This record gives sequence, C-alpha cells and structure tokens, in this order.
Amino acid sequence: MDVVRTAIGLMSGTSMDGIDVALIRTDGRGFIERGPFVGVPYDAEFRARLKRALELARPLRDRNGRPGELREIEDEFTLRHATAVTAFLERFGFTANGIDVVGFHGQTVLHRPDEGLTIQIGDGRELARRTGLPVVYDMRANDMVHGGQGAPLVPVYHAALAGKFQQAGEAVCFVNIGGISNLTYVGADGRIAAFDSGPGNTLIDQWIEMQTGKTYDPGGQIGGRGKIVPALAERYLDSPFFRGNVRRSLDRGDFAPLRPGDASLEDGARTLAHVAAASIVKSAGFLPERPSAYIVCGGGRLNGTLMAELSAMAEGSKVLSAEAAGFDGDAMEAEAWAYLAVRSLDGLPLTFPGTTGVAAPVSGGVLATP
Repeated sequence: MDVVRTAIGLMSGTSMDGIDVALIRTDGRGFIERGPFVGVPYDAEFRARLKRALELARPLRDRNGRPGELREIEDEFTLRHATAVTAFLERFGFTANGIDVVGFHGQTVLHRPDEGLTIQIGDGRELARRTGLPVVYDMRANDMVHGGQGAPLVPVYHAALAGKFQQAGEAVCFVNIGGISNLTYVGADGRIAAFDSGPGNTLIDQWIEMQTGKTYDPGGQIGGRGKIVPALAERYLDSPFFRGNVRRSLDRGDFAPLRPGDASLEDGARTLAHVAAASIVKSAGFLPERPSAYIVCGGGRLNGTLMAELSAMAEGSKVLSAEAAGFDGDAMEAEAWAYLAVRSLDGLPLTFPGTTGVAAPVSGGVLATP
C-alpha cells in the first residue's frame, strides 16, 4: 500500500519576488490533497541581494562553490526559508511531528544545461537543522548527471493533476508563466512532454523596474495602454531558441532585457507581454498535438494583457487560468516541490525522457535529516 505523507513545498522562482509555501498530503502518485498556501514577499533590499547572487555565480564552474559574499547571501536565504516554515506551521496549527518532509527548491543562480551545470543556493542541511524537519533538496542535479537538462521538474505533478482531463479524453497543456515560462503537455493517454517555452515575466519585470522602480506591471495595466513594437518583438522571437527540434532549458539571462530608449514605458511592456505569449504558442508547436486547453499558472496569469494576447493566438484551444480549471495558480509550483520530495523519498522518478531529455526516468534529491 502506498504511504500518504504530509509535505511542505518551498519555492523561490526566477522572478525572485518571495517564498511560496504550500502543504499537501500525497502518496507521490495519484493521490493529492491540497492544503494551505502562503506567499512571503522579499523586501527590496534582499531582492537586490539575490540579483547580486546571479552576478557572483556567473564565473562559477563548481556547483558547490560559494565564495565569500555568495555564502553570506545563501545563509540569509536559508534563514528566511526556515522562518517562513516556522511561521507557516504556527499560522495553520501544525506541529513538526505532523510534517513528514519539506521539499526545498532553493534559488537558481546559474543554469547552463549545455555545460551540465546548475547551481541553486540554499543550504538543505541547515534548513533541516533549523526547522527540525527532514528536507529534500538539490533535486535537479541527478537529472543532469544522467544527461538531462535539469528542468523542468514540475511536469510529473502536472500529470498527476490532469486526471480529470484524461478521463474526458482531452489533451491539455499546463503553462507556468514565471520568470521563465514552461509547458507541460499531458495527453489523453497519459503521455507527458515538457520544456521551457521562452521568457515569461522576467523581461516585463526588468523593464518596469528600470523605468519606474516598481517590480512588475500590476494586472498588465501598463502594457494594456501600449502598442506592440514589431521590430523589438522580432528581436526576441527570431532567437535560435525557437528553431530546431531539440528543446533546451533556459537561464534567466538567456534573453537580454530591453535597453533604455528602446520604447516608451507602455509600448515596451505591451511588446514584452506579446513576446511572452508568442513564445508559448511558438514553443507549443513542438508538442505532440494541439491541446484542447492551456491551463495557465504562475504570476503571468494575472497579467491581463499577456493573457489576452495568449487567448488571441491560441488557435482554437481554450485558455484557462489555473483557478478556472480548479487549481491554485499561486500555489502550484510550491505544491509540486512537496510532491517531488515525497517521490524522492520513495525513489520514484522525478524526470523523464519527455520532460528533461534524460536518457531514462530518474529520481533525484538529497535528504537532510534534522
């Protein structure tokens, strides 16, 4: 009999806006019972430090290297996660004895799949010590050891959520629009195909911050007042990333931000929302078939301009927010990390040939006990 565990997932994504904390009960297979979720935002000062970590990691070739300032940032990052877990337990009335495992994503500061290199800061052993809970972390590395791209890892969770669509004989595509967007196709026969699809919120957020000092375009309102600048859109959409049959995973730095003077504030935001939507549709051309619906999760689903662009390009497929499909689009990635941690404990595969390009299904993750 499969063991049902209570797991907490912790996610800090490429948008670097905060820590997502979610709880689920699951057997790591088909049973999923979703629990509470909270988002813990980063203050501007720490967000700037995380951006600094990207610069510090750029010259690294050893995935375990933490020189000087990068170690200090990692220590603070880990402490913030421990504080978030403790506050979550207190808020919802859980005790450490009631939690079986924590799935800890960490913060990706460098991802170069072509070099077999991925670096996530976050000290899993220290997190286990501070929370008193078992922690599974470093879940991408084993995939890359076995020839995979190290991303995306969420598809196995998407596949578990897609049961009601499979029963209806529908192929669906989960679209996670975070800093980088990724797609998970789940066929009516259970076949999974997944890959990064292109820039998501990162380019929009960088542009808004550069122009206004704010960290994002709330609701897509700024972009909604602008016009698409075709030459700028093509600068991105002509990228070699969208050509050829080999899908690769992306790093935050793979698409350069707009430069000051490239466009007005509104036109830049509109153009980048168009690019994010067009990237999804261009990349969806590599899926086994056109899905009946795109189910959109991640922060990008809240950008009305981006969603309108995607709906206009979807060619007969429905475009649904995660909530419209019965899920929580904010919690989904953190829930996935909880689900992956349970699968890791049971030695079940986290990645597959159709998701990361690994040669055969492989498990992964490192377990730290308190």
